Amino acid sequence: MPQVKYLQCMKCNKTFEATPNSYTCPDCGMVGILDVIYDYSAISREVNKDILQKNKDFSMWRYLPWLPVLPETVPPLRVGWTPVYKADQLAEVLGIKTLYIKDDGLNPTASLKDRASAVAVAKALEAGADTIACSSTGNAASSLAGNAASVGLKTCIFVPERAPQGKVAQLLIFGATVVSVQGSYEEAFKLSMEAIERWGWYNRNAAINPYLVEGKKTVSMELCEQLNWDVPDWLVFSVGDGCTIAGAWKGMVDLYETGFIDHLPKMLGVQAEGCCPITTAFRNNEPVRPAEENTIADSIAVGVPRNPDKALRAIRQSSGTMINVSDQEILDAMKLLGSTIGVFGEPAGVAGLAGLRKAVSEEVITSNEKVAVVVTGNGLKDVQNAIKATGEPIRIPSDMNRLVEELSTRGL
Repeated sequence: MPQVKYLQCMKCNKTFEATPNSYTCPDCGMVGILDVIYDYSAISREVNKDILQKNKDFSMWRYLPWLPVLPETVPPLRVGWTPVYKADQLAEVLGIKTLYIKDDGLNPTASLKDRASAVAVAKALEAGADTIACSSTGNAASSLAGNAASVGLKTCIFVPERAPQGKVAQLLIFGATVVSVQGSYEEAFKLSMEAIERWGWYNRNAAINPYLVEGKKTVSMELCEQLNWDVPDWLVFSVGDGCTIAGAWKGMVDLYETGFIDHLPKMLGVQAEGCCPITTAFRNNEPVRPAEENTIADSIAVGVPRNPDKALRAIRQSSGTMINVSDQEILDAMKLLGSTIGVFGEPAGVAGLAGLRKAVSEEVITSNEKVAVVVTGNGLKDVQNAIKATGEPIRIPSDMNRLVEELSTRGL
């Protein structure tokens, strides 16, 4: 991998060889998050727009020159190249001129996390591991289990007891050993780390493994290519532990440094009011402190985020901002997204849209700016909250008179 120079600690700036089993800085410990540093000159010698345009691999792996992955370890599931929609009707409702929605819920296991897990599986194969483990509120777990199953690797997944049954069902179908920890996500994380250390499993925990952000960055690279390199003014993401928005920003920087785009967007990070430690740290310019995990958006309910530094760097370097939304605003966004462009997002998946709506109303984002929102997970993963967002269906016997009466009361 000549494009990879080394790993660098974000705390002490020391550098280390980029081995597949490298996690955090050995000197700084868990707070020593590592960053993959690239040789952009080497990447530019390997790929340009003409070469990329001729590439018929319409998956995340078309961006392999920017990834710390050996070609022979790429897993077979088709991850990436999810659709982008120009959402004119939705833009009109929100009061902005141009809006794009990228539906990453159409990845193989129905979330953006497939991008990170595909890289994790590739690095586990490179390391010669036979088992991968992680803690997750659901999406990282199911994406890991599915991608690992595609290459015959075993998985052990730790989830908090609140994990939606749809996501747990995915894990079991993919053959994972599932441990439902009767407690919070933080408790599930701690137990997973103890188990990984005890049995030597490959660690897929997103903020611990520096390579997973690299997989997530392909979502913004892909978006730019799908928009013919016309960079939006704002990119909007829901935020949990911070890895996704950090990855999206890094993807934009990688494209900029290799000459594929000529300017960078602002990043809008959106957290739930009931779990917003990164927003609080950003607004108060202080270290991230633990927060409660009190939101229906389970995938971003991370009270102790492990990768806040990269997320905060993305917001600050881009001259962007953070915003919080209520659970009701999230439910409203689920319904609005579905009813205007036909995309079904889970609560965490549409939190970004809820944040955009609020940012426009507060004039953080102006009406003439061009915005792209990534829907990070499919609504079928959490149908209980989908019903909460829309209400129950009409329930009547097979009787035309009753049907006429019910439809009349609803103005249909």
